[in-house]
Amino acid sequence: MRIGIDFGTSYSAAAARIGGRLEHIRFGGLPQFRTAVFFPTTLPDPADFRLTTALEGEVAALVRAAKAEQTRSGVIPRSDAQLHRDAVQIVRRQWLEAQRQEAEGAAADLDDAVFGEDAIDRYLEEGSGHLVQSPKSMLGYDLLPRARKTITGIAAQILEHIRLTAGGQLGTEVRLATIGRPVRFRSSLGPAGGEQALDILAEAAQIAGFEAVDFLEETAAAALHYHTGSDTRHSTLVVDVGGGTTDIAHAQVGGSQAPVIHRAWGLPNGGTDVDLALSMAHFMPLFGRGDTRVPAHHFVDAAMVQDMPRQRAFHKRDFSEVPAPYNARLRTLQHDGGTTRLYRAVESMKIRLSEQDDSRHALDYIDAALSVAASREDLRIASVDFLSRLERLLREVASELEARPDSIFLTGGMSRAPYVQAVVREAFPNVRLVFGDPSLGVVSGLADHAPGGLN
Repeated sequence: MRIGIDFGTSYSAAAARIGGRLEHIRFGGLPQFRTAVFFPTTLPDPADFRLTTALEGEVAALVRAAKAEQTRSGVIPRSDAQLHRDAVQIVRRQWLEAQRQEAEGAAADLDDAVFGEDAIDRYLEEGSGHLVQSPKSMLGYDLLPRARKTITGIAAQILEHIRLTAGGQLGTEVRLATIGRPVRFRSSLGPAGGEQALDILAEAAQIAGFEAVDFLEETAAAALHYHTGSDTRHSTLVVDVGGGTTDIAHAQVGGSQAPVIHRAWGLPNGGTDVDLALSMAHFMPLFGRGDTRVPAHHFVDAAMVQDMPRQRAFHKRDFSEVPAPYNARLRTLQHDGGTTRLYRAVESMKIRLSEQDDSRHALDYIDAALSVAASREDLRIASVDFLSRLERLLREVASELEARPDSIFLTGGMSRAPYVQAVVREAFPNVRLVFGDPSLGVVSGLADHAPGGLN
């Protein structure tokens, strides 16, 4: 059994073609789940510390070194009991740190991983463990061997979750898959980053129990989905605006002939760029951005929950010298779950402002009286950079087409946003705009795909 998998930056989905019927895989009753995974870990308990023979040897060595230092420096000597207590405290701290690192290193190997919104809820409830969001956004970046192994393991956990859920629903073993890929991955390595991302996904799929996978550009998959519902042959532009990337494809679809993809364009930007801009403009000033000497990149570190190195860097910062009330707010944001709650708030405000004129969100987990307010105009301003990139890409596409397309097929999670729709309409006035399912258009085409099915 072959399934289609849309391994998305923000959300993931899977579907299968069963005869003439398209069946979407349900995750907790829903046809998609947030691309997040939580690995519970047992943090070391200081009460478990015991002086083993090996640790007693370390304590003795520290005491001898301290006595030798006292002799050399001529300071007032401390008693043997004091030196022993200090040495035990040092060994205890080192033991706790070693235990913590061991727990973190084993996180990706745990079998009781939790996925989707449940992963975030569990992380916030437990206050410990490891939450990874949007691992797709890291696949194309320069990764040290250990980081690459970790990301591969996390991707494998998610793909195995999809495979087993699909097998349970379909009542058969699932060992084959077509996985969607963007035209351009987010990457710090150029084209090599895209190749690395595919290598990681292929390795992760093998670990997850898939015997073979192939990859299909997400716009090609969306074109195939549009094709199956089009009786008349015509040209179209597929515009897929997702959380992490934006892809465009020029295709011939409809009728009895197979769809043909002529050309594809990609932009490594999407809805998460709007989230970041909204956070910087309206949330982070409440933590001192623009009103303190805290470097701007520290606030970016806090906002980018999908970037594990940035998150680790933020949580290690010392904000004790930042003036009040920002110092207390930043330290509270550093608590387990703080940045995740804040990101949820930003994302939900973005969605609300796409549908209403104003929105307010309480930040009572930071400060009982703290809240943030923004308007639809604020969202438009926060979207300017992303929209300008999208506009440039659309102009590039228009200049390279020999003729105006007959339609534009708009899909992807960000296609719901009125400001995105407005930019597309402005770039191609008087062209018929067709709205696909924002969440399931790509995965439906992936389920319909068979190797060699698109020219």
